[in-house]
Amino acid sequence: MTDAKLRSIQVGTPKTYGTHGAEEPMDRPWETAFYKQPVEGEVFLGETNLDGDQQADLRHHGGPEKAVCVYPVEHYSYWDQELGLTLGPAAFGENFTIEGLTEREACIGDIFEVGEATVQITQPRSPCWKLARRWRVPDLAVQFEQTGYTGWYFRVIETGLVASGQQMKLVERPHPDWSVARATKVRYRMPQDRKLARELANLESLGESWTGKLADRAETGTQPDSTPRVYGPNLPDDNVDEA
Repeated sequence: MTDAKLRSIQVGTPKTYGTHGAEEPMDRPWETAFYKQPVEGEVFLGETNLDGDQQADLRHHGGPEKAVCVYPVEHYSYWDQELGLTLGPAAFGENFTIEGLTEREACIGDIFEVGEATVQITQPRSPCWKLARRWRVPDLAVQFEQTGYTGWYFRVIETGLVASGQQMKLVERPHPDWSVARATKVRYRMPQDRKLARELANLESLGESWTGKLADRAETGTQPDSTPRVYGPNLPDDNVDEA
């Protein structure tokens, strides 16, 4: 069993950035709650989010399956060097920055106790174009997928107060063969493997958004086009299919 430490907690609300009519796509208006700020002291973790935290796009973010976005601090040094930046807290829009546990050790379905709350890993994060726009690196979402440094989401089993500095105690591991890293690899780097897609889709703990897409692939053998998610409106106009 592997424990971790909750290094910091961050929350934020949606705001609009950018300039109307900008020629460069990344300078155009966009709404995001990506710019989260650290919370001092205890904060209540509810069924769908931390107090003070909201999402701009509820179709793809937030809700019971994605109540908490988690990212390992161990990856920060890699991205500092790769991006030539000095990254601060919540650099990737995460709610929990943790230490002592990465995607290689964490498994789908893992249940942790932290503070008064109990949480469970539902799925790896599916990075989107907003991550790329935040750091002005057009293919950053693709880089996240290829490295496997995606982070993951928690659902909340028991609500309660949590605080930075607390230990995250692993109390149950129902799927030890399915690390977050392996799930990410099967979804994004093994598009032809229908057998593993079906096996992953059948995990009871897996989030619904992943279950549906993997079940479709297992059934049809097709992988949906990820361009709208990873590049979105960051592409130049002449690369956007208006159809």
